[in-house]
Amino acid sequence: MILLIDSAQATATVALSENGKVVFSEENPVTNESASWLHPAVARLLTQADRNIRQLEAVAVIAGPGSYTGLRVGMAAAKGFCYALKIPLIIRNTLEVMGASMSDLAKENQALICPMIDARRDEVYTAMYHPDGEQIQPPRAMILDKNTFETELQTNRIIFFGSGAGKWEKINRHTFALFLPQQNITQAFAKLAQHAFDSKNWSDPVYSEPVYLKEFFSY
Repeated sequence: MILLIDSAQATATVALSENGKVVFSEENPVTNESASWLHPAVARLLTQADRNIRQLEAVAVIAGPGSYTGLRVGMAAAKGFCYALKIPLIIRNTLEVMGASMSDLAKENQALICPMIDARRDEVYTAMYHPDGEQIQPPRAMILDKNTFETELQTNRIIFFGSGAGKWEKINRHTFALFLPQQNITQAFAKLAQHAFDSKNWSDPVYSEPVYLKEFFSY
């Protein structure tokens, strides 16, 4: 069983997964308030699952980009569990997980995937992926203007979504740009975490840090 921690965006989620599937999950009803909620939520999940914390096989955390404060809370909790229980730490990028959650929709629309997280003003955190998960453009902070993605949109449909997609939709003029609601990412996170666990793609808690992509700030 893997503990999943996602506090990268406004609404935090913790979940338990087995064999790449979510079995129990809880979402924080209060946005941008993860610190006091996270550990009690994990305890509640373990009670629901009738499991002991020492039965956890690994902890997976979404490391960013996203909310500076949320990333620190999630990473600190994940590292603490891994240190105490002597189990592997798995780290996944927020944009990678968001992209994986849209894979089926991208295949249906024969489109590329471009998650966007609001980074304030005209800036977003973004990346681009094929529907099969292959990375086309790495995670980065980007200032949007009317010519953004002009080359890519000449020959490709692209699905844009996430908290930053609205500001791009306002200035976008490309007919190949598709704007869809963001899917729940927890199941995609579970699948990616299981794959990383099985392949032993683990991170060292000593050197693991949140992925900020630019100067620190908090939402």
